[in-house]
Amino acid sequence: MLLKRIIVCLDVRDGRTTKGVKFRENVDIGDPVAMARHYYDQGVDELVFYDITASAEKRNIMIDVVSRVAEQIFIPFSVGGGIGTVEQMRQVLSAGAEKISVNSQAVNNPGIIEEGASLFGSQCIVLGMDVYKTAAMPSGYGVMINGGRTPTDLDALAWAKQAEKLGAGEIVLNSIDADGTREGYDITVTRMISLGTGIPVVASGGAGKTEHLAEVLKEGRADAALIASMVHMQGFTIPGIKQTLREMKVPVRL
Repeated sequence: MLLKRIIVCLDVRDGRTTKGVKFRENVDIGDPVAMARHYYDQGVDELVFYDITASAEKRNIMIDVVSRVAEQIFIPFSVGGGIGTVEQMRQVLSAGAEKISVNSQAVNNPGIIEEGASLFGSQCIVLGMDVYKTAAMPSGYGVMINGGRTPTDLDALAWAKQAEKLGAGEIVLNSIDADGTREGYDITVTRMISLGTGIPVVASGGAGKTEHLAEVLKEGRADAALIASMVHMQGFTIPGIKQTLREMKVPVRL
């Protein structure tokens, strides 16, 4: 049985880690470099770094912060935010990231997925999806871009399948409705995307207790669970979460 991964997300704005609820009311919670090192020392499997305003502000990602984080950790490290060209991808990889996350830029130019996968390999290209419930879409879920600010005409399941065909090697699936609520992941959309595609799916948005991770990793069929508030603000630790998951018969890395 494949081991499930625990991933910590660092949302970064103006060089500082921030956290909000449903992409709103963000508060400053610390230095991303120090926080990355802290979670690495605790034994997290991977880290995700999102420059959350890069797309909306139409600017390049903060390469200096990416580089300083990469110097402190020796685990897979995914970076996203405003990356829209292969040259920007190359810069991020050169700064020490192992994976590039494309979200808004991929919606605007799907070819960037294919181009990135061709040059750097599918294992490097992660599709970030911010989804929300809507009866207007065949799957019941639509896609938003620009940090959850702008709705699109994309159906979530159709977009996930298209991205897989274009060469994306992984999907980070974030529920806008559940984000920051600490009431649990959206199991329905996670399971739908996990079963509807053949690439790993990382569940994101809504974790408030370890039982939520167990639920999305088992019932939601996710390959990994992304967390933020639990460890940033609620006092949970990576070793504690992993121990509880093992007790709940969820196969996780030591």
